[in-house]
Amino acid sequence: MAYTVLARKYRSNTLDEIVGQSAIVTTLRNAITSKRLHHGYLFSGTRGVGKTSTARILAKSLNCLKFDAPVINPCCTCESCRLIAEGSDIDVIEIDAASNTGVDDVRILRDNTQFHPARSRFRVYIIDEVHMLSTQAFNALLKTLEEPPAHVKFILATTELHKVPATIQSRVQRFEFQPLSPQEIQQQLRHILQQEKIAADEPVLKRVSRLATGSMRDALSLLDQLISIGGGRLEGALLEEILPTTHDEQLAQLVERLASGDAAASLLALDRCLSTGRTLERFCENLVDYLRTLMLVNVCGVDSELVDIPDVIRPQIEQQATRFDAATLVYMISVLEELRRQIRTSSIGRALADATIYRLSQAENFSSLTELLHRLEGDPGGTAKKKEVNQAEKSISPIAAPVTTQSTDRPSGSRAGPVKNAESRRVAAPPNSQDVTAARNDPLVREALAKFEGQLINVQRRAADQAES
Repeated sequence: MAYTVLARKYRSNTLDEIVGQSAIVTTLRNAITSKRLHHGYLFSGTRGVGKTSTARILAKSLNCLKFDAPVINPCCTCESCRLIAEGSDIDVIEIDAASNTGVDDVRILRDNTQFHPARSRFRVYIIDEVHMLSTQAFNALLKTLEEPPAHVKFILATTELHKVPATIQSRVQRFEFQPLSPQEIQQQLRHILQQEKIAADEPVLKRVSRLATGSMRDALSLLDQLISIGGGRLEGALLEEILPTTHDEQLAQLVERLASGDAAASLLALDRCLSTGRTLERFCENLVDYLRTLMLVNVCGVDSELVDIPDVIRPQIEQQATRFDAATLVYMISVLEELRRQIRTSSIGRALADATIYRLSQAENFSSLTELLHRLEGDPGGTAKKKEVNQAEKSISPIAAPVTTQSTDRPSGSRAGPVKNAESRRVAAPPNSQDVTAARNDPLVREALAKFEGQLINVQRRAADQAES
């Protein structure tokens, strides 16, 4: 007998078995109980969150032969339930929209809706990846989807809701499936391993649930890999063989060199990271994940549930997180993401990587514009400047300062010189009428009024009114 992968073997068979979608389960249960079943449903969400499984469960609830009406808990043993679970029931038609995108395919579907089910109560159409249908196909589906025969139900599934036309969305009930939390995935993995009689270390389950990024199918696929290698017990070392952790010693050494601002040592650490066969793109992903962990520790603390680090390097992570501020870590992550995009199409990826690492090693030499302004004002903390700006904003019009003009006979095309003292301009007294008239006659002001479509006129009028009063 062929081996059945975990993702198929432990696929949900009833609404009670669906993981992490309590709101959707409650809505469907109430709809079945109150006999308020809609003719069309649209399930959207990322991969591996239960869209197709829920569609099949709903089809079984509608067509279970053991009961005379739709039920919340189908028997899962009758012929209809078994064939629906296998995807081969004659009255539940599963269509892959990715390979049936044309208008002719939809016309055949539409024409077949007039036929009554062979043995079940409803003829159910499950259209997977419905966003792949062409515009003409969507248009051909509109009328049937809005007013289908009483014996027809539509269940649409998509991973890209924004590509489904609004005219389709308005004709169905929409359910957005949420990514599963690491805790929900970890609990389900623990249950599956108990059924399989396989022991596993908790750090392994926690790591797999994090790597799954909200997808139960991804988690079960990775778990299948681990079981193939580890046999009867899953240990942390097995996970390292399949997918090396991003928190390894080489990355830790590289980040340590970056924190010290040692460019030469940082480049040597980069060379050691790449010498193990790791691609540049994978290196960027690993380093970004490492820096993200430092950022989370810096902002949320090492004990936050958002932080997933092995106990072996936890002290080192905590110590390194204190050597950067959050803004610097955000800057480093954005630079690495830009590098990852560039190396995909560049033939000089290694040179770009070397340049980026050098740039990151000098990150501490960069300052934000706000910090620079505070330094220029002699107030590193920015307290005095904040008070002064707030007071100015409350009491002074934005253009209440006198306009410094140059001679009207200056060479054509020349620009006004820079204002030497911005703060003195901000707190100066309101202009008198002569200043306002001179400002209006200045060619630069006229040019600005033209460019801004006269929006400065009202500002000048307010200044003139203040001068007259």
